[in-house]
Amino acid sequence: MPMNRPVVVGVDGSPSSLVAAEHAARAALLRSRLLRLVHGYLHPFGYGVPLNPYDLGVPVPSEEAQKMLERTAAELTERWPGLVVEERQVAGGPGITLIEESRQAELVVVGSRGMGGFAGLLLGSVGAQVAAHAHCPVLVVRPDEQPIPVDAPVLVGVDGSESSRLAVGYAADEAVLRDVPLVLVHVGPADEERTVPEEIEESQAAYQADTVRLLADASAAVRADHPDLVVREHPVRAAGAAQGLIEASGTASLLVVGTRGRAGFAGLLLGSVSQAAIQHAHCPVLVAHPYPVS
Repeated sequence: MPMNRPVVVGVDGSPSSLVAAEHAARAALLRSRLLRLVHGYLHPFGYGVPLNPYDLGVPVPSEEAQKMLERTAAELTERWPGLVVEERQVAGGPGITLIEESRQAELVVVGSRGMGGFAGLLLGSVGAQVAAHAHCPVLVVRPDEQPIPVDAPVLVGVDGSESSRLAVGYAADEAVLRDVPLVLVHVGPADEERTVPEEIEESQAAYQADTVRLLADASAAVRADHPDLVVREHPVRAAGAAQGLIEASGTASLLVVGTRGRAGFAGLLLGSVSQAAIQHAHCPVLVAHPYPVS
């Protein structure tokens, strides 16, 4: 991975994007990288497109948006000493603009809602688009995630899939950067309170053995690369993997999820567990997209 990849964050002046910018500033400093503030100034539904259909020229960058970018950059550099920031306006819808930027980025940070966001929608269309299609890891943050939690552990879901193994690697790197413990979470079916038939007891015993093995394998892989990192194994029971991870995220500074789990469909860019996590988790969520092969 090239060493000059920036941390990219989409900003449009909305409260959600300004919270995202704060998280991006911290991420850039932790990585010793440039922070790039990006504003896509063609609205995906046509806002900003020339009114005359015969005028095919691309609109010029907005002076108002440029001032917003410069103001945001000045506030961030004042709050985060040592941070290096650049601003960029791009002629394109915000979602596709950030996806293109992600090809050369180390991390893309998005707020959960932008200027056109609906209050009841937990993740806006831009955040969902970028989380699904980016070419590098994506950090999704929500407006209520301030102040930034700094000492809580990093959580990651473990299910034995290739996507999960990638997520565990990213989560370990994040825990090292943040100097916090890493918690490996495996979600199993909720316990039945009533007496269970013998064959179900046997399947539960097999499941428990599988859980122990999955967590032990993931833990060993992490410790081989990061011998000084504090790693905890945390099997949980819940009605589903998404619910288990969301409940566990209440004690975390970051939840890391893969793009697809064990039951993922090859054509689906973001699995149902990851989609639920970025919608409902109690902390920022990192979606562990692999970097492009260069």
